[in-house]
Amino acid sequence: MRKQFAQRIRWTIDHALPTVGTRLGARRGDPLARVVVATASDGDMGPLLREIRSDGPISFGRVGAVTVDHAAVKAILSTDDFIVARFGHDESLLGRIGTWAARGQLHPMEPPSLLVSNPPEHTRYRKLVTRVFTARAVERLRGQVTAIAGDLLDSLDPSDPVDLVRQYSGLLPVTVISAILGVPADERDRVLAFGEAAAPSLDMGLSWARFRSVEDTLAEFGEWLGEHLRRLADHPGDDLLSRLVEARDEGVGLSERELRATAGLVLAAGFETTVNLLSNGTALLSEHPDQLAALRHGGADWSNAVDEVLRFDPPVLLTARQAAVDTEVVGVPVREGQRILTVLAGANRDPQVFDDPDTFDVARPNASAHVSFGAGRHHCLGASLARMEGAIGLQSLFERFPDLALDDGAHRRETRILRGYEKLPVVLG
Repeated sequence: MRKQFAQRIRWTIDHALPTVGTRLGARRGDPLARVVVATASDGDMGPLLREIRSDGPISFGRVGAVTVDHAAVKAILSTDDFIVARFGHDESLLGRIGTWAARGQLHPMEPPSLLVSNPPEHTRYRKLVTRVFTARAVERLRGQVTAIAGDLLDSLDPSDPVDLVRQYSGLLPVTVISAILGVPADERDRVLAFGEAAAPSLDMGLSWARFRSVEDTLAEFGEWLGEHLRRLADHPGDDLLSRLVEARDEGVGLSERELRATAGLVLAAGFETTVNLLSNGTALLSEHPDQLAALRHGGADWSNAVDEVLRFDPPVLLTARQAAVDTEVVGVPVREGQRILTVLAGANRDPQVFDDPDTFDVARPNASAHVSFGAGRHHCLGASLARMEGAIGLQSLFERFPDLALDDGAHRRETRILRGYEKLPVVLG
């Protein structure tokens, strides 16, 4: 009974009430609310983001503040004056109820998840996993990633249309991260399914039915993860999770709950955003044959093209922070407690940083100046790995199937924060 009661409270606080508030705020013209509502559709957000940009570096409203300014986004994400705060989980009565209802949940938006932790806990968690994702460590995986991409492409039948998400862009990153984390080959399809079903867990505004489905999936994933960690404790391998389990057992690492939260997030985040990067990149290059020709004829390189994909159609649209103290951002005063939505997709189109920002240009000289991986202490751990997988995955695909073309039936995921394709049919040619 407590479980169902707590679940209903979580949905009310995290989804029902925010949905009502943002819809009402959007009708009244609140900039943050308008952005949140707009992310629920697959329409062009460009006009709205340009309108918000014209309001200055930070646009304030009753619901909260929002910025699409590149300098402001980087400053907010990089300074210690801002912290990650779970909306609806503060010291108010409603916030304390929400914290109680979320107690014990394995959820990417609940502590001790890296996504919502602040120092000193976040520093300790991140230090334990950072060494696996350094540029040097990632470079050692290049041959393995290339081989995995080749094997997956070998399995595709050129005579039949394929869903690229299901048969390539989803399988490549999940296979790579599974190898890093010691997941058996016969469990990888299950991990991919968990990631796809749980992706909306980062969002707000879920229906009751969708919320329960996500919660059930997270619970199943938690059970599977516990079993996987126990297997590694009994039969450790040369992988990150085995080392984390060993450190826990020696009393110098994470607690059981911290280990599960960190392992679950690294596993899911290790492929979910890269799935979007590969799918978004395939669609963009197919829709811009001149850019694909530039890559084929030496007018641009694949690594830079990946950064331009990340800039132009980022896998993560936005993230939020809360001011821990009275401060100032690019000359704009911000009071303690102020919540600010940083729109990564908007910062990536800032004309003060990117010339002709609404043009997809794989040779753009400063494409890597995007903020799609965030900044500061929460900068994406797997950024180097994602870039390498993106470059190898896209180059291998278009070299193997140079006549690849999009087929009918592509559609985006129904998620607000993660942006990518749920289905991307292609004709390989």
